[in-house]
Amino acid sequence: MALIPIYWWNKEVRNFKISQDSFRKQPWANGVILLVCVALAMLLANLPFTKDLYHSFLHTELTIHVASPDGLVDWFFPRDMTMEKFINDILMVIFFFTVGLEIKREVVCGELSSFKKAILPVIAAFGGVIMPALIYALVNHGTVASSGWGIPTATDIAFAVGILSILGDKVPVSLKVFLTALAIADDLIAILVVAIFYGGSINLPLLAIAIVVIMFVALMKKLGEKRLVYYFIPAIIVWVLFYYSGIHATMSGVVMAMLIPMDARYNKAKFHRRAKILYEGLVEAEQVHSNEDFPNGPERYYLRRLSSLTKKTIPPSYRLEHKLNPIVNFAIMPIFALANAGVEITDLSYFNIFKAIDPVLGSVGLGIFLGLVLGKPLGITLASWLAIKCKVGVMPSRSSWPMLFAVACLGGIGFTMSIFVDTLSFAGPGIDPAVTQHLRDAGKIAILLGSLTAGLLGSVLISIVSKIEKRKY
Repeated sequence: MALIPIYWWNKEVRNFKISQDSFRKQPWANGVILLVCVALAMLLANLPFTKDLYHSFLHTELTIHVASPDGLVDWFFPRDMTMEKFINDILMVIFFFTVGLEIKREVVCGELSSFKKAILPVIAAFGGVIMPALIYALVNHGTVASSGWGIPTATDIAFAVGILSILGDKVPVSLKVFLTALAIADDLIAILVVAIFYGGSINLPLLAIAIVVIMFVALMKKLGEKRLVYYFIPAIIVWVLFYYSGIHATMSGVVMAMLIPMDARYNKAKFHRRAKILYEGLVEAEQVHSNEDFPNGPERYYLRRLSSLTKKTIPPSYRLEHKLNPIVNFAIMPIFALANAGVEITDLSYFNIFKAIDPVLGSVGLGIFLGLVLGKPLGITLASWLAIKCKVGVMPSRSSWPMLFAVACLGGIGFTMSIFVDTLSFAGPGIDPAVTQHLRDAGKIAILLGSLTAGLLGSVLISIVSKIEKRKY
């Protein structure tokens, strides 16, 4: 009888692991976790007994300080590193690295791999970047908030694809592919926006050294080096050089992702030849040691060799992407949300995004909200219409303009990239840090409200258009 509770416990643990794995595989799982982290961050930042601890934790210093007793050596690394900067400048490098791997895969052999596949979503992505930026710039022209024009230009692929998966067959498959490809192209544009417009003053000597290191890695790749260990140390060096050169450190992740080989060490013929030899050796070892438990020593040897062979037959880029995706989706992005979505509501006017535009501070909230909710769908739809009318692109199969506009509304879900750009905006010489923080907090609230509105609007419109179109047929 004593074994029954143990059996029950083991069964429950197994069931929990199975349910946990199935949850992680759901397209909407990442979005659900992010929403929970946003709510938790808002609570931590505003509850009287947690807000001080929350903010002090984020500002905890993580700098390594090396000092000699005689005072001759006094060295800090990295400079001014806090927990918040660690998350935004180090953990987010891994996020951008993974995004870079995904973009590279799509360009090489995915939805952006040919002109015919890529042209419509790429043009639509540019429209979905330009229109929100213009709306934001019109609202905040000539004010301190004008530098935040890049905030409403991004689309969060996790939330957008998650909502599409929940809506099921209401959306044609072609439009799901269209929005996914658009979001990937949008990520690439957002990366360029951050790299070009949201870095600091450039230290040219350090940037030159970084370029030399990058060229060395590119040469190493060209010579056929496919072992990932030889890319790890240069990646750290490039991150350090970017960090101190004025280019945002996260861009080092994208650059290094583009240099990871997509060719496996073993091709198909070599794999089959070696696998056949190893499998024959395994069968022979099994026959010789048939009276022993499986796997015995010789069998373990062949199994290890087979495991190594299959690993080396999968391209390094795919292996890294497969390993990093769960870490990024279920650890780094939730941590980023916890650290950056916690806005202390000291001013209820944050929620009044339609208030009169301040002649000095502008209206961050209104610019972001209109950019996400109106600018994104209008930009995506108008750019797609122009591309199709000019016969550059082709309308996705079994879709209509009302459905394309409804799906384009989901492009207004900014969240991760929008919050990231918000953390880089509004700072500069002559700007009071308190004003910068106020604008960033107002921006984060507007991102959350705009993304929520865009998600709800897109979902409702898709349901309505789907019902109308089904009645027609």
